[in-house]
Amino acid sequence: MLYIPDAAGHYQKASSDTIIACARRLVSQRVRRGVSLSNPRQIYDYLSLRFGAFEHEIFAVFLLDNRHRLIEFVELFRGTIDGATVHPREVVKLVLEKNAAAVIFCHPHPSGVAEASLADEHITRRLISALALIDVRVLDHLIIAGGEVCSLSEQGLM
Repeated sequence: MLYIPDAAGHYQKASSDTIIACARRLVSQRVRRGVSLSNPRQIYDYLSLRFGAFEHEIFAVFLLDNRHRLIEFVELFRGTIDGATVHPREVVKLVLEKNAAAVIFCHPHPSGVAEASLADEHITRRLISALALIDVRVLDHLIIAGGEVCSLSEQGLM
């Protein structure tokens, strides 16, 4: 059981909602502008808390500078329970606007299955090709399902 102080300084039992809110705040502090995203665990924890319970797909991107420090995290496309349409043109436009040197893509799988689909592999290849034309590296594409994170890079799929 976890106890937290109230406004008067007395300790009371923390609800699960309070614990989750505190965890989100702590993890968000680790993933903010200017922070180097070289530790995969840091990103996985952030995404698990942020997207773990989504009931629809979101396609998001970590925009990074040439030292892999976060410029911005952007939720770029919103989809349905089983897919989101991703437009490479809009991704390239955002990357140029933010002057990013590298990116990490991510999206939740509301199905609860943390595995890359053929569509995930296909769009990743298209985005890698589009961004290569402007010398921007795609470091990874992460799929989040519940508390699990699947890395296309670690699986050799990119």
